[in-house]
Amino acid sequence: MHYRPLGRTDLDVSALCLGTMTFGEQNSAADAAEQLDRAVAAGINFIDTAEMYPVPPKPETMGRTEDYIGRWLSARGGRDKLVIATKVAGPGAALGLSHVRGGNNRLDRANIEQALDASLRRLGTDYVDLYQLHWPDRDTNFFGKLGYEHPTVDDSVPLMETLEVLGDLVQAGKVRHVGLSNETPWGTMRFLELAERHGLPRMVSIQNPYNLLNRTFEIGLAEIALREQCGLLAYSPMAFGALSGKYLDGRQPPDGRLTLFPRFSRYSNAEAIAATAEYVAVARKHGLEPAEMALAFVTGRPFVTSNIIGATTMAQLEQNLASLDLVLSDEVLADIEAVHTRQPNPSP
Repeated sequence: MHYRPLGRTDLDVSALCLGTMTFGEQNSAADAAEQLDRAVAAGINFIDTAEMYPVPPKPETMGRTEDYIGRWLSARGGRDKLVIATKVAGPGAALGLSHVRGGNNRLDRANIEQALDASLRRLGTDYVDLYQLHWPDRDTNFFGKLGYEHPTVDDSVPLMETLEVLGDLVQAGKVRHVGLSNETPWGTMRFLELAERHGLPRMVSIQNPYNLLNRTFEIGLAEIALREQCGLLAYSPMAFGALSGKYLDGRQPPDGRLTLFPRFSRYSNAEAIAATAEYVAVARKHGLEPAEMALAFVTGRPFVTSNIIGATTMAQLEQNLASLDLVLSDEVLADIEAVHTRQPNPSP
């Protein structure tokens, strides 16, 4: 396993991070413990979750993922050797998440403090290493939205107010470091500026989607990640499993996430399917497994701090782990760029 600095902190995190959003929906508590055990044995020290997990989010399952991780931590120990990251949900009513604090949740003091305390109880720990804002409080582009339109009335919680709350939680010892998720270049730089100006906690990472079908992070955020040491925690590196090629030619594997949850259509449009077929062909041409090539591409980007892998079976997890040993040749990278030029970002 390789380890990389988490921002400008003294923490080093594994180049692969274990994502857990299937725990409690597609994976049982026993499945979760098996995955966690194997990941740690492979050298992964970084585990990512969120208060609203598992996905798809439902009132009856909210918090179950953190609960499973907490049970595992209690049984296995070794909390001090792990970097545990979780997230507080932003406003959810418009996203169909009215079950998160009654749909009135904002990134304000009352909501953030309530969310963190509940996460700590479920995780069975008195601190989290990385506490992330799951998505912005304001109306902006995230979760695939394009074409920014400035709201005529902006009642969002000011970034300074949110950052001050996070600062108090760091001072209280409940949070070691803070990070962003599904954030824009403007939001990222504004948070960094406010932290520097007012002596508040600096955002150490940004967790956004990044994969062969969605490289929009490169446009505005990659430079920020490198120049500001606010690296990417890449989620959906396999595009919900699509980049394995298992959904091509109309196949619908019964246990596949896109089969079970067709609402996640981001990687299923005609252009994405065409690009996926080309990427799979590139992998086959060079004698590579498509899934491992897709993951190795993400892990190898210089602005990536950690690649968040996710699996529903142990076989998938083993393949994810194997991707760490794969270094893509210049020939493979050139073929990938050729596909990207023909089919740029079909799943933004």
